[in-house]
Amino acid sequence: MTQIRNFCIIAHIDHGKSTLADRMLEITGTMEKRNMHAQTLDTMDIEQERGITIKLTPVRMAWKGVELNLIDTPGHVDFQYEVSRSLASVEGAILVVDATQGIEAQTLSNVYLALENDLTIRPVLNKIDLPSADVERVSAEVISLLGCKKSDIIPVSAKTGENVELVLDAVLEYVPEPQKLDADANLVKHNDPSATTDVTKALIFDSQYDTYKGVVVYTKLFSGQIKKGDKLEFLNTGAKIEALEVGCFSPKYNPVGVINEGEIGYVVTGLKSLTDARVGDTVFSGNPELKAPIKGFKRITPYIFAGIYPVDTDEYPKLKDSIEKLTLNDSSLVTENEVSPALGHGFRCGFLGLLHLDIVKERLWRDFQMDVIMTSPQVTYRLLLPGDKVQEYGRMHPELVDYQGQMCTYISVSNPEDLPRAGTYKFMEEPIAKVEMITPSEFIGNCMQLAQERRGVFMGQTFLDTNRVILSYEIPMSELIGDFYDDLKSLSSGYASLSYEFLRYHEDDLQRLDILVAGERVDAFSMIVHSARARYIGGRICAKLKEHIPKAQFAISIQAALGANIIAREDISAMRKDVTAKLYGGDITRKRKLLEKQKEGKKKMKQFGKVSIPSETFVNILKK
Repeated sequence: MTQIRNFCIIAHIDHGKSTLADRMLEITGTMEKRNMHAQTLDTMDIEQERGITIKLTPVRMAWKGVELNLIDTPGHVDFQYEVSRSLASVEGAILVVDATQGIEAQTLSNVYLALENDLTIRPVLNKIDLPSADVERVSAEVISLLGCKKSDIIPVSAKTGENVELVLDAVLEYVPEPQKLDADANLVKHNDPSATTDVTKALIFDSQYDTYKGVVVYTKLFSGQIKKGDKLEFLNTGAKIEALEVGCFSPKYNPVGVINEGEIGYVVTGLKSLTDARVGDTVFSGNPELKAPIKGFKRITPYIFAGIYPVDTDEYPKLKDSIEKLTLNDSSLVTENEVSPALGHGFRCGFLGLLHLDIVKERLWRDFQMDVIMTSPQVTYRLLLPGDKVQEYGRMHPELVDYQGQMCTYISVSNPEDLPRAGTYKFMEEPIAKVEMITPSEFIGNCMQLAQERRGVFMGQTFLDTNRVILSYEIPMSELIGDFYDDLKSLSSGYASLSYEFLRYHEDDLQRLDILVAGERVDAFSMIVHSARARYIGGRICAKLKEHIPKAQFAISIQAALGANIIAREDISAMRKDVTAKLYGGDITRKRKLLEKQKEGKKKMKQFGKVSIPSETFVNILKK
């Protein structure tokens, strides 16, 4: 284990993680230069096109006789779960900071995550070859953040390969050897005599579904070894398997004879479902008395939900099949069946953010040629209902509590359709996010105004240097999932960066907003809103619907309602035939008589006529 180093690269978006990983692969000879391309470890088409990392990618390299296991991580806040899983599997982290832009929101967020995992952090300044690089200013920011010396910071150019060897040397020198486990599966230092070695224990930090191999689990081995043919057990799910193949990443699957203690590798399980091999589970074999699972990482909880429906209702079986295959390779996507009167059969899906939602929609189109309708994203609310409602709300994961001496039930609701009638619950709570915005000081006023418009509560500000400031706010998550990020970028000329994480639930004045078309409620447009912003949101949806619903033979009213109160309205006038065209003059009463007759007919039509909303209207309105 003294000849093994496990580390990952963390950074804000576009600071050069994947490019630095490319140079490391090249310098260590892991891949031949002719097989390399930009962002080699980003294997998905969508990653290559967008220039972002979506999935963590492990790779094994050799440098000066030492085995290096690197995990390249995403930078976007929506894929923070990938970063947290990577950090649980390594002992050190390379923090990459762009020498032209300095420390940004996700840089801070990832540093806090690494410190929580007790990792050794080595700072690297990237892009020093650019004319706009300001090494002195950014070095001062890094020293202020980490409390390190200037000599600890390695200035590199991942593009040209300058000083990348120094980064590899720093990994050998400063990243600790892999840790072992004690009898209770707590991590201890490698030289602790109480460490257990008579069992095999590995942490699953990722899993993939391969068409030919079945489920492949990515593991960090903390004790023992795994060979082909070994009988293994997953402690949380209880599934028992035989290792059909074991290997390392180079960066493709590379079968080897054995994975040893301290190494990162993969195990082909032969399972057909990822539910049997959950991320965060412990792979075990050996003495049954030492079956304590490794303390991994928290199960991800999505706070943003949206409905996914096929544009053509006949394509539901194809959508079901597509989503099942997609969830095999995306462990953070949560799905359940849903039926909408307007859109038919579909799925309610939980996402980690809007980019995650966008990526899922695009992967459905690319990988499975599925054109889908996405309903408006909603966050998960909590309601307190009097009495024991466990049976009634079994699928919503209820929680019994004692509230003011009365037994009550907390339930989670993400779909406005599941919201109990007003007056039947005691109160509703919404999720609040802790938000950090890093912005140049000239845009402070714009950013503060945006946060206050979105019901933000100011928590403080910290100056990184004379020109850049961190603004801390608590903002309801429902206000973040719309166009908050786009507005922030617009108001700061593209310079501000954003990081957010779930903080707590908070009670507030929240109600269900219903949209009525010709007096009938359209479920697909219902949403939960704060009463202070209900009139604005309702008016905007009504105006948008007026543009997209085609005219009928009778007048159509579009209304936004909070309970029984109508708060916004738009009208679509009727298509009108010129019934007086055949008249060639004469008494005005003849003309009036025909117009009155037409009016009566329109009135009758309005009573019995049904408005058919075309599917394109749903697509246009429900676009973010």
